[in-house]
Amino acid sequence: MNKDYLLFHKPYITEEEINEMVDTLRSGWLSMGPKTIKFEEEFNKYIGSKKSVAVSSWTAAGHLTLEAFGIKQGDEVIVPTMTFPATAEIVCYFGAKPVIVDIEEDTLNISLEQIEKAITSKTKAIIPVHYGGQPCDLDEINDIAKRYNLRVLEDAAHSLPATYKGNKIGTVSEVTCFSFYATKTLSTGEGGMICTNNEEIAERCAIMRLHGINRDAWKRYSESGSWYYEVVAPGYKYNFTDLQASLGLPQLKKVDEMWNSRKYIANRYTEAFKDLDLITLHTIKPDRESSWHLYPVRLNLDMLTVTRAQIIDELKKNNVGVGVHFMPINKHLFYSETFQLKDEDFPVASAVFPRLLSLPIYPGMNDNNIDKVINVFTDILKKYKR
Repeated sequence: MNKDYLLFHKPYITEEEINEMVDTLRSGWLSMGPKTIKFEEEFNKYIGSKKSVAVSSWTAAGHLTLEAFGIKQGDEVIVPTMTFPATAEIVCYFGAKPVIVDIEEDTLNISLEQIEKAITSKTKAIIPVHYGGQPCDLDEINDIAKRYNLRVLEDAAHSLPATYKGNKIGTVSEVTCFSFYATKTLSTGEGGMICTNNEEIAERCAIMRLHGINRDAWKRYSESGSWYYEVVAPGYKYNFTDLQASLGLPQLKKVDEMWNSRKYIANRYTEAFKDLDLITLHTIKPDRESSWHLYPVRLNLDMLTVTRAQIIDELKKNNVGVGVHFMPINKHLFYSETFQLKDEDFPVASAVFPRLLSLPIYPGMNDNNIDKVINVFTDILKKYKR
């Protein structure tokens, strides 16, 4: 690997995580066990929700939540087009229909107007996605849900930690699902967490994550466990593991430190780019704080002589990795063909997608790295100014 190449993302792993992992390996308890339970408890304390259920991925978390909501074939669930396909995919698992809607132009979060237009007698839930880590308009979304008797599942894959009107994400709506994938703000390689104040939802998800077993089956091989258990529903193999918790526990201790690092990088970028007319910066509303999982910018292509793809190639040639988040759901072959989705039905997402670019932002980046991104990106843009 080119040692001068700045990766788009690199997990922030220290000796603390390594030592915790070694301790787990030596304990002999590799799958779901005491460290998983401790991680759930510590995560719950940090967020402030009543219950947290650790699972194998965000996809598993979302799937279990919709199952607990009682989503079934023929139901409809409203999903924004600007998200990773997993948000819509979990709806399809039930034979239900993901109703894909457009986004707000300033934040790229789900459009309140489009939510209202999409509601039918078959609508059962809304999945707002906190794009890039900035919370959606949760008061308004929960008000809509209350008026139409709908459930809300927050897709908070990007937004640990983030706040909405002073409240931590994970405490506002009925259920919030986090991701601990390798690129996320807290990483366990793979993993997810369901946070809720609804104890019935939490209990159902906890049962269904491990084959529908009606008790703490993970204890059955321990000194305090029992060999006896019963399956009460056809569940899934979605459990978290102590190996993952070995990364999660030390990461959770420094999640605020890592957040401060992301905020510092974001502020450096914003200060450097605020007067650069060749790009448009992302809008953060004043009553909420982003986790800064992403630092998205929009290329003002009408002022440039090249495309986004050419800008990305130039950045890579200059040893700076970047990303694109996301290709809208309506542009993916399966969803466009299955649900007859057309670009013209998503004018905001269709207009913004060709312009989107995500710059590197993660703990471990030093000032030299930040300066490199700023200088290389600025030079490339000016080089191709129309």
